[in-house]
Amino acid sequence: MSALALVIGLGGMLASLGLLIWLAYRGWSVLLLAPLCAMLAALISGEPVLAHWTQTFMGSTGRFLAQFFPLFLLGSLFGKLMEDSGSVDAVAQFMIDKLGSRHALVAVVLGGALVTYGGVSLFVAFFVLAPMAQSLFRSANLPRRLMPAAIMLGTATFTMSALPGTPALQNAIPMPFFGTTPFAAPGLGVIASAVMAGFGLWWLGRVAAAARRNGEGFVEPPGGGASDQQGGKSALVRERASVAQTFDPAEIGSSAETPTRAGLPPPFIALAPLVVVVAMNFVMNVAVFPRIDAAYLAEPRWGETTLSSVAGVWGVSVALAIGIVVLVALNRQRLVALRESVDAGANASVLPVLSVGSLVGYGAVIAALPAFEVVRDWVLGLGGGPLVSLAVATNLLSGLTGSASGGLTIALDALGDTYMQLAAQHHIDPALMHRVAVMSAGTLDSLPHNGAIVTLLAVCGSTHRESYRDLVVVSIAGALIALVVVIVLGTLFGSF
Repeated sequence: MSALALVIGLGGMLASLGLLIWLAYRGWSVLLLAPLCAMLAALISGEPVLAHWTQTFMGSTGRFLAQFFPLFLLGSLFGKLMEDSGSVDAVAQFMIDKLGSRHALVAVVLGGALVTYGGVSLFVAFFVLAPMAQSLFRSANLPRRLMPAAIMLGTATFTMSALPGTPALQNAIPMPFFGTTPFAAPGLGVIASAVMAGFGLWWLGRVAAAARRNGEGFVEPPGGGASDQQGGKSALVRERASVAQTFDPAEIGSSAETPTRAGLPPPFIALAPLVVVVAMNFVMNVAVFPRIDAAYLAEPRWGETTLSSVAGVWGVSVALAIGIVVLVALNRQRLVALRESVDAGANASVLPVLSVGSLVGYGAVIAALPAFEVVRDWVLGLGGGPLVSLAVATNLLSGLTGSASGGLTIALDALGDTYMQLAAQHHIDPALMHRVAVMSAGTLDSLPHNGAIVTLLAVCGSTHRESYRDLVVVSIAGALIALVVVIVLGTLFGSF
């Protein structure tokens, strides 16, 4: 490959990625942007555009859908039923009643952690926690600008990327590549979770104390604050959020009416489905699948795969399915429009899975371009070994795309096989690679153009200028510190 062709190819890749980021931030749909930007990169590189469109882009997108659509479908359905039954409100209200306004920050963080670790989608958690956080912050006279950071810390940091067994999509993506389970490197995951939560709460407490000393308190937002109209009704927020969530904001208006507090389920009923999801996920991956004779999966009719490649997705799918059954059984009378809730939840899974799939297809085209070999060699040649290389590659792609799931999938789709080979050469447990990859995806993804950030700020009635500094500290700085801790411990002691 000549130097000129290399420069042109790299320029095409950077131009297409820059266009993708800029237009996505402007609110254009990723469904359209990803293939257009991928074809632009192929065209500039002198590659056959139509072949990349039908064979590379669509082939990779199709494989992603085949692997992960069950998780999107069941996760979206579970979250919608939790919302419409009042269970999410009940869990959040339980935390508020127990901790009160004296511990407003801790109540918001723990409430968010409970519902998201149990399988409730990030978007649903945002819309439930924002009004309750506002009430707590008002009672405690805390600055409203800290609300987004407190909600983000509880919902989209340690419960998304570090806590063992979390059913978050990000924790499922590496499983087919590394043959791991959602409980990969549990000891390291618990340590990382403690670092993220501890650092985030320390920072928020420090900022809140400084605000009190300066006489800064709660100020009502313009227009009344957190509401559906600030987030769910906005087409711009909808498009920005769709690549980062497992729930489509457009469905928020079609849900059954949320019960009043008098009609909420008791806390133990509300928590039961969350406990079932986590427990069944553990049982399937630790007790059931290891005892199954799955040699038949090696046959061509089943794709010539192995149990280790599919067990993670199977486990989360079964756990969510059982959780849905338990949820409906315990809350049948509260689900006053069950069919409508089920339809809304199922329909809400389509836009996010196609959006992330399109990003995966984009990444596949980029990885197939000749100039990408230079980028790959640079990433793999970084000092520090495969763990550092994997962390850098995933961080960069998640940051550039503004999506943890999109960046992680692009990185592993392009380099997953290579990292498995490196893991074998360096005697690195694939479980450690799994945990490092997931945690790396949950760091620089929280840049200003991230869909979750945009949605959360809109729901809280805040702006980047008011709240983004604290979001950076709790969701990026804390996550990076935890990632460094995991890499160091993993290098010294291996996976545990």
